[in-house]
Amino acid sequence: MIEADALEIRPAERADAPAINTLLHELGYPSNTEQDVVGRLASWSGRDDLLVLAAADGQRLVGVAALAVIPYFERPGNWGRVVALVVDARVRGLGIGRRLLAACEQAALSRGCVGMEISSARRRTDAHAFYRSLGYADRCGESARFHKELAPKDADLR
Repeated sequence: MIEADALEIRPAERADAPAINTLLHELGYPSNTEQDVVGRLASWSGRDDLLVLAAADGQRLVGVAALAVIPYFERPGNWGRVVALVVDARVRGLGIGRRLLAACEQAALSRGCVGMEISSARRRTDAHAFYRSLGYADRCGESARFHKELAPKDADLR
């Protein structure tokens, strides 16, 4: 059994790519490959506006979160956007997601963020309850989120 307090939350490393790939598949993104994840980790590395955090139980990676920091144009400050958050289904409910999200929030604060955003598919009702329990509000009634694909989903954008 994993003790959430014994977990290490740390920046993700290249060696984490296989486990992150597995977690992304679990999150519903099966087209990812380990090489895709290696490339993304490399492109996110060393940037202050992008961060990938891993939750590790010894050598075993059990969760991952990715944070993007975006400057506001219409007001001072930045906002953080959690673009991925997943915990291995076998260890959910142990506080790992809570620790990952808290680490993202702390990183966002240190990068001048005044707010945070997480998007989640409507079917993920358990995730929504989790976010609400941590003070996040569903604001879809206040603003719409529009999306347009600019390239085919299977396009090689490397």
